[in-house]
Amino acid sequence: MTFDQSGFDVRCEWGQRGVAELAASSDVIVIVDVMSFSTCVEIAVGRGAVVYPYGRRDASARQFADSLDAELVGKRSKARYSLSPESLTGIPAGTRLVLPSPNGSSLSLATGSTITLCGCLRNCRAVAEAAMQMGRRISVVPAGERWKVDDSLRPAVEDLIGAGAVIAHLKGSMSPEAYAALCAFGGAETNVHGLLAHCSSGRELETAGFSADIDLIAAVDVSDTVPILSHGAFVPIRSLRVRRVRQTPRSRAGRKS
Repeated sequence: MTFDQSGFDVRCEWGQRGVAELAASSDVIVIVDVMSFSTCVEIAVGRGAVVYPYGRRDASARQFADSLDAELVGKRSKARYSLSPESLTGIPAGTRLVLPSPNGSSLSLATGSTITLCGCLRNCRAVAEAAMQMGRRISVVPAGERWKVDDSLRPAVEDLIGAGAVIAHLKGSMSPEAYAALCAFGGAETNVHGLLAHCSSGRELETAGFSADIDLIAAVDVSDTVPILSHGAFVPIRSLRVRRVRQTPRSRAGRKS
């Protein structure tokens, strides 16, 4: 029980282990993979697409997409739809999209029966408000990236800022880990675009010729789209009747723990 942050309403922990530790004791999990899984999901779902997360980028992803008669998200510049958010801005409503990702997709598929939302900077307020309608115990999980050398977790500043943006709109007692993410967003709030453009992941996009994606990724609270995982796919929350967990009054005393 040491790492599940069960004494707090609002929790935050990194990556796959974070999901494993927090899911069972949470009413809602919010997956945050700002650059670019969560942003792509928000944009695609907001335009009426259905997004199937898939954890591997290999031949099995194509087989899975074919089994669903779905489009497969591919590499930037080499596919009609990719992890470049800009490639999804014109996606037609009703499109089925398989999105392979070892970070955001893998985490989304690891939450078990816990309600799972997809959050980013663009929909931070909408996701937080939806989460509070569905439960008191809310865990926000920044996905992070992977080091190419050994595939270990690389905590990513953009995901910490994105998690903090969601947490900024949540009510209830807050774990120190959640408060740290909140502080990261608070410190970045006046210069989100600049920080994301110059962080490691942002410079990687620039080097690859996709610096324009930062304009979409760094836009804060511009969307009311709340993607929720249902039967293996992210769909807009308004299309579902989601169970609500009874709310109990709690103090915000833990907010600055």
